Formats: sequence, structure tokens, C-alpha cells
Amino acid sequence: MAMPLPRSDHWTAADLDQMPDDGLRYEVLNGQLVVNAAPKPMHQWLIKRLTQALDAVVPDDRKVLDGVGVLIGDDEPIPDLMVVAGSIDWYGRGVPVSQVELAVEVVSKSTTLQDRMVKPVLYARAGIPTYWRFEINAFKGRLADEQLPVLFAYALGPDGEYEQTHRASAGNLVTLRSPFEFTLDPGELLPH
Repeated sequence: MAMPLPRSDHWTAADLDQMPDDGLRYEVLNGQLVVNAAPKPMHQWLIKRLTQALDAVVPDDRKVLDGVGVLIGDDEPIPDLMVVAGSIDWYGRGVPVSQVELAVEVVSKSTTLQDRMVKPVLYARAGIPTYWRFEINAFKGRLADEQLPVLFAYALGPDGEYEQTHRASAGNLVTLRSPFEFTLDPGELLPH
């Protein structure tokens, strides 16, 4: 099958409707088509465990979703997990960015640049109040006493950019207060 082409001079979220259902993850970031392979089991296990932990404490007026796109203008990034407020069109293409309170990314070797550099800027500019990033592989800047995974939590600052609020590694409890109070040990999200 030939790769579909965008309808205009850049890719849009609407163009994703043409993409094949082939096990790859298609996103639109800054008008560019981004294709990633299916995530590895460790990545998916962490998302599953985090979803379960958040579901246990999420307020009734919010929902935890994984692998669903966020509609930001013509872009449609797909965070690994998000917390949304309000009612959702369960059959819609994605979730409007105005409803997203938290976006979470688990960094894989194939998504390092997007998860650390591109998506946080896009999410911040779109006004998503909270961003969490989990590092599950060895990374530059890892502290000597840090065990994987390492959670980096950010909140939107007054200048419209993310400011780091927490850095927690496996074996350490951390209490996050946005978008609601939630305590976890990142190490509990990995298989034992």
C-alpha cells in the first residue's frame, strides 16, 4: 500500500484518518507526520500500572485515557497517558486540548527527542497545565543514586513554559498536587 499524502502542504490531524491500521503510531507534530513503532512491553506495563494507580484516585469529573490523541489546532500528538476533564466524545478523533489537565510521556529510545523536547513545548504552548515524563532507560544527566524509572513532573509557569516541580526515582515516594493530589513511588510502576 502506498503511503497517503497530506491534503495540503503540511500534515493535519484530519490526514490521520487516511493512515493504515498497521500497528504503527501516527501523530502530527508541528505539521509533520511522526511515525513510531509499537511500544515495548516495559513501556506499556508502566502505562498500565500508572493508569490503574490514577484511576484509583482520580476525581469523578475527570478521566484517565491512554494512547488517545490531543487536538491542538491542526496537530494531534498522542501522549502515552492523559487526564481529561469534562464530557468526552467517545467516538471522536481525539480530545480537545482545552480538556487536557495532564499529559504523560514514557521515553523510549525511538521517542527521546519528541518526549523531551518537541512535545513539552507543544503541550505548554497549548496550555496543558501539567506534564510528567518517565525515563525508563539510562539517560544523560541521571544522578548517581537514581534508580529507574525517574519521574520528572512539570507545571505550567506564568511565562507559559513548564517549570520542573518534582524529580523522583524508584524507591522514593513523591506527592504530586496537580492536577490532583497523587502519591507514588515510580519503582512501583515496573514489573517485579
